[in-house]
Order: sequence, then C-alpha cells, then structure tokens
Amino acid sequence: MKVLDLGRMEYGACLELQRRLHTERVRGEGEDTILLVEHDPVATLGRRGEREEVFDPTLPVFTIERGGKATYHGPGQIVLYPIVHLGEGNRDVRRWVQHLEALMVQLLADFGVPARAKLDLPGVWTVATDKKIASIGIAIQHWVSFHGVALNVTIEPREFERIDPCGLGAAVMTSMVREGANATMADVRSWLKQHAPTHFATFAKKRIES
Repeated sequence: MKVLDLGRMEYGACLELQRRLHTERVRGEGEDTILLVEHDPVATLGRRGEREEVFDPTLPVFTIERGGKATYHGPGQIVLYPIVHLGEGNRDVRRWVQHLEALMVQLLADFGVPARAKLDLPGVWTVATDKKIASIGIAIQHWVSFHGVALNVTIEPREFERIDPCGLGAAVMTSMVREGANATMADVRSWLKQHAPTHFATFAKKRIES
C-alpha cells in the first residue's frame, strides 16, 4: 500500500485522480493507495445532498458518488482518500467506515484530543465538547472504496457556515486547534504517513484470515 502526499490540490483534479486509481483497482491493476491532500475552498454534495445546502454562491460545488449530504473542504483540513480493494470475505461496508473512524480516534488521542464515533452519526466527535471534528463519506463500487475522511486540523470552524455540513449546522463543527491540540498540518501529515498504511493493512489482513 502506498501513500501519495498531494500537498494542496484543486478538488476537481484530485477527484479525477481518485476515479482513475479506482478504475485501475477495479481492473485488478495498480495497488491500494492512500491520498493525503488539502483542498482550496470547495463544497461537495453526496448522494443525499441538495444544492440548497450550500449557502456561499462563490464556492465551487461538486456532486459526487459518496454517501451523505454537504461537506466543506478548505485549507487547514487534511483529507484522506483510501482507494482500497476490499476483496472477497471482507465486504462489510459498516466495518470499513468504523475502520476509518478508528484511525481518526487514534490520531486524535495521540494529539491529546479524546474522541469517539457515534453509531447513529458517521464521523468522529470530541469527548469533551461533543463537537464533530472529522467527517466521513465513502463510495464503494465493485468493492473498491474511494472518497474518505476529512479531519479539521487548523481550519477555523466558522468556515463551515458557508454550507449546512451534513445537515447538522455549522455550530457542531470544531478543529484540533480549537480543542487545544498543539498540532500543525505538517504534524498530522507525518502521523498519517507513518500510521495509516499499517492501519489499513490490518483490515486487509482480517480479509485474508477470514
């Protein structure tokens, strides 16, 4: 499994890259790949999203394959896109989402921000303030996963007022810095490069063992 650190990339270009890598994995080509990226301000709409959920008319809007409603991406937020073939014996979508959530919970714990997942609300929430700090929206086609998880690192939570995030309202959003973490984007990128491949490999290992 390889990691591609894309730095800061326009959303449309990154989406094109995701789709190309996804197609390769569906064909049995290439290898499982994790994309790390920071986007310019953009709104995306999942399969349940509506254009009315985007309040800022200056934002580019992309309607995409993932589940969920509106999501905002911008500087100060790290986005993780795992393009992973789930394979035979491991076709449990909910467990895959939980695997993504678990990675974020571990990352946040290592930076001093206790967090948890909720059964009824996809994403990751802080324990202390019960705010949403990471959003998850995936698509699985031909049992290859793409799209992924967005973690708020240094982004100002008021940025989310430009949309109605996941139908929950902007007031629910927070960031690592807002929660007291002494973390930079570089710190979080480094952590993910070190830990994400091993974490996703454990999912693949369970697939093989099952």
